[in-house]
Amino acid sequence: MILNVSGRTDIVAFYSDWFMNRIKEGYFDVRNPFNPKLVSRINLEDVDLILFCTKNPIPILDKIKDISKKVYFHITLTPYKKDIEPNVPNKKKIVEAIKKLSELVGKENIVIRYDPVFINKIYTLEYHKKAFERVCSLLEGYVSKILISFLDDYKNVRNHQDTIQSEILEESDYREIGTSFSESAKKHHLTVHTCFEERNLVEYGFIIEDCMSRELAFQLTGKIYKEEWKARKEKKCHCVQMVDIGVYNTCSHFCKYCYANYDEKKVRENREKHNPNSSLLIGKISKEDTIKERRK
Repeated sequence: MILNVSGRTDIVAFYSDWFMNRIKEGYFDVRNPFNPKLVSRINLEDVDLILFCTKNPIPILDKIKDISKKVYFHITLTPYKKDIEPNVPNKKKIVEAIKKLSELVGKENIVIRYDPVFINKIYTLEYHKKAFERVCSLLEGYVSKILISFLDDYKNVRNHQDTIQSEILEESDYREIGTSFSESAKKHHLTVHTCFEERNLVEYGFIIEDCMSRELAFQLTGKIYKEEWKARKEKKCHCVQMVDIGVYNTCSHFCKYCYANYDEKKVRENREKHNPNSSLLIGKISKEDTIKERRK
């Protein structure tokens, strides 16, 4: 089993104490987002790999030594400011944390996500080209792979379009991004990737690779994962089956482009229900809940 921590919220940034308590207890309880009375129980002994997805790895740095499972990190590092990412810490601190993490787990176990890319009057093509070059420069020798994606039309994006004010990317824009990003990556001994994108930029030197491909999963765990991730309905994504232990509408970064938050009032309400000692990320087990152990 591969544990996804998490595509639904930033557990590392905001709930790392809860996560470590669950590691000590040896299991996680997760409500089904479509059937809240159904709870999956995931036993740590069944976990082969933990995939951490975060914008802020700082809270987990001093806890890595207490996690006995194989770990792999996707860290989102974008050049946006507080207008787009209100509560993401100072990027200089994040860069330093990535360097420290690289020393702890190895650069082969870290992927940087420059994600999502969009342009407007502030965040222009030139802005992104300079920002991407700087990311590559700062992280040379500490990571080996950078993955990019483009802005998608999520509900939260539409809700914040007055702030985002994203412009339609023309083919000339993709060409400029592809050429510039590839040159920066190569210059700093990095590979640049796309996953699940209509414009994969492969003609400019990008590598098409699923975020958690069968090949990567085998490389990390020594196990063959035949089943694709059911959470992804689009056939363009072929990531292997993973189990997400997060909850939607619980991330306090409040990024304007986020797909996992679509109700900021609900986020604040959910945060009030969080108990780091509960087996559930939000709330607690009730008598009406049905708990089923998940084995894969």
